[in-house]
Parts: sequence; C-alpha cells; structure tokens
Amino acid sequence: MPVNGYTLSLSWSPEFCRTREDDPRHARQCSGREGRFGLIVHGLWPEGRGNSWPQWCPVRRQPAPATIRQNMCITPDARLLADQWTKHGSCMVQRPETYFRVTRVLWNSLRLPDFDRLSRQEGLTAGDIRQTFAEANPHWEAEHIGIKLNSRGWLQELRLCYARDFKPARCNAAQYGAANDAEAKIWRGL
Repeated sequence: MPVNGYTLSLSWSPEFCRTREDDPRHARQCSGREGRFGLIVHGLWPEGRGNSWPQWCPVRRQPAPATIRQNMCITPDARLLADQWTKHGSCMVQRPETYFRVTRVLWNSLRLPDFDRLSRQEGLTAGDIRQTFAEANPHWEAEHIGIKLNSRGWLQELRLCYARDFKPARCNAAQYGAANDAEAKIWRGL
C-alpha cells in the first residue's frame, strides 16, 4: 500500500497512568519510580489511502535490545516500542533502527508547551490545545494537530500529521479528532 503521509502519535502519560499506577506491566511509565512522564511517543504511523494506517507488514528483523533501550526515553515501554515497529514501522522501512531513528528525529524537533499551566485554563477546549502546541512550534498550524479525547473529555493523545516529506500537513478527519470547540481537560496526575 502506498504511503501518503505519517502520523506521530503522542500519548498523554498522566491520563494513561491514571488507573495503572500499581500495574506491574506499566511500572516504568506509571509507578513514579522512574520519574513522571508527560507526552510520550505512542508510535509513528504511515498513512495509506483514505483514513487507513498500513499495518502488520511482513518483518524479517525485530529491534535489538540496544535499539529498544535507546528509545526508552521517548517511549518508556519496551513492549510498546516492539509492537509499534511490528505493527506500523514494518510498513515504512526495512530496518527497525531506521524506524526509530526517524521517530526520534521527529520527536526531538518538537517543543512541548507547558501542559501543567494549560491544564489549569478555564474553559479549555481542543482548539486551545492545538493552538498552544502550534504557538510552541513555529512550523506547525492548528490544522496539523489532531486531538484525541477519551469518552470523559480528558486529553488522551496528540496526533501530529506529516506529509510524505515529513513536513507538517493538514490532518484528515480521522487524525483531527475532537472539534476545536470540544471541551477538554488535561489530567496532571496529582
């Protein structure tokens, strides 16, 4: 399937960890013993035709333990890293090292706004989150930033939309998610 663009999915860790602090499977990310995480990389997903993400392409190689360790600072879950390579990365490139290198380059190019301060804003909306992120990143516009809220209206994920050349691009409807006027809340994990 041809790749038309990419989505860098960033999960809001405090919301994910809200009910997982004592879960041994998520101890590194959620217990607090390794520090507290804000946004983390969920994965880099290739975009196919329509609103599809090509998935589960045949793989010949799994990520080496050293490759996993190298990426634990952006995704503090070894299993998630391996799963994202198998599910999405395998449809982009031949080698897991290339997939994770591209992911790190994109991650390192971002400036993350102060989500703690943003979370305290009265009447916060998905549009406010988009605009704040765009203001922190001069090459981004609000239309390039998808917002996924959970069923209770809490921030779950940012989905950053890229063209085939990895420049920010307008999100499609599936990527864009919540409307700008949707009420939003950001869990701080306190």
